[in-house]
Amino acid sequence: MKSNLFSFSISLFAVVCMALSGCREKAAPAAEPPPAPPVAVATPTPAPTPEPTPAIDKNAQVVVLCYHRLEGSKLGAMSMDPPAFEQQMQQIKDAGISVISMQDFLAWRHGEKSIPPKCAVITFDDGYVSNFEVALPILKKFGYPFTMYIYTKFVNSGGKSVTWQQLEELRDAGVDIGSHSITHSDLRSKNKRSQEEYEAFLRAELVESKSIIEQKLGIRVATHAYPYGNHNEVVRRIATEAGYEAAFSVYGQKIGFGGDPMQLGRYAIEQAKPQVFQAAINFTGAGATTVYQASPVATASSMKTTPAEGEAIGNPSPLLSIDLTDFGDFDPASIEMRVSSFGVVPAKYDAATKTASYQLTRKLRDQAYTVIVTAKAGGRKVEARWSFTFDPKKAAPAS
Repeated sequence: MKSNLFSFSISLFAVVCMALSGCREKAAPAAEPPPAPPVAVATPTPAPTPEPTPAIDKNAQVVVLCYHRLEGSKLGAMSMDPPAFEQQMQQIKDAGISVISMQDFLAWRHGEKSIPPKCAVITFDDGYVSNFEVALPILKKFGYPFTMYIYTKFVNSGGKSVTWQQLEELRDAGVDIGSHSITHSDLRSKNKRSQEEYEAFLRAELVESKSIIEQKLGIRVATHAYPYGNHNEVVRRIATEAGYEAAFSVYGQKIGFGGDPMQLGRYAIEQAKPQVFQAAINFTGAGATTVYQASPVATASSMKTTPAEGEAIGNPSPLLSIDLTDFGDFDPASIEMRVSSFGVVPAKYDAATKTASYQLTRKLRDQAYTVIVTAKAGGRKVEARWSFTFDPKKAAPAS
């Protein structure tokens, strides 16, 4: 019995060993660990390529044309026959002059873009409905942009005035709209106001008119046209403070790249004075310009002068000077300076600065003075003039 039990134990042990050996032979190999996920490597962002600086043609010239209404020449000097206006637009095209927008003109002046060598900007003053009914279709035909300068008191006043709704349509058609004050008053006239009252009046005319237009039309008003073209040092300062990028008189000159943006000239176009329009579109010669005074009351110059246009001075013996760069290629020997109450004075010319000047040897006595400077350029007479006032109570600058 013990022998059998022993044999059974030996057999059972053998079976267990064989089973264990089989399990080891059949066991699956250990699984390899999964590969590590790829690590994202940051790629450096390339630096943005700077916009190339545009090549600005600083020798380009611009004429700014000033019209008023297109209701027939029988209504006065400020009104033109529509066919005559259309003919002038054709002449601009035939002369190869590019008509640019006011925004392009400002961008060029800021050095942001270039313009063709010969350009024109078309403007209309006051806010007549004929600008909407007549000028817009004609200018659309030529593809010409234009600017309207409105004085806000005239808008929606009935008769021949444009309405705010029409101005909205003009805006949507791409017409630029600028300020021409609130009441179209002469901004140089103090009219017995104190200095504080005068400046408050100017802020209403220059600042509030800009704000009214911007709020009514949802636009940014960038430029101003002085009523009658009249301005002085105080007017220009407040126009600058109001945020205008440029302001225009009606003293016709070709505008270059530089110069005071608050003293830019326009040619006031009248049907009865075709020579003014011809002078405006004549870009021939080596920069020669013809300066036209638009009307007796429009005496503001766009040239740098001493004293400044409209300035009140207390010095009875001032130095009179004017920068003649805008005269172009003129004959220095032909320069002539005249001063009201004095006549012709022996002005000196400095070729290095292109400045004509004269030191008064007689004291000023009158209240208002006008200086007229003429020369010959390209066989033609060019002229500039400016005015200032003398106030003996005003302190003269220390010498």
